Amino acid sequence: MLGAMTPLDYLLVALGLATAVLAVLVIYGNALSTREEDQLYLNHAEQSIMASEQKVLIAKMNQLRNVIVVLAVIAGALALASGGVWLYVGLTR
Repeated sequence: MLGAMTPLDYLLVALGLATAVLAVLVIYGNALSTREEDQLYLNHAEQSIMASEQKVLIAKMNQLRNVIVVLAVIAGALALASGGVWLYVGLTR
């Protein structure tokens, strides 16, 4: 079966790509979270430097969380669609 790709093949390729990107983003998010501090005890001189870095880091993590959720929903929808097409092809043959 080296011919043209079927719709199921396209769905599985898209699912694989979405899952790979999702895995990379989750690993990147975990790498970012290791730099986050739960509590910072700073004097006034350190506060302007360290607090601004933590705010930027938290903003990146929040934005990344939204992207991960959207990509996870897309990967789930592709998995359900692939399963549905696979079931349909199996029942019609």
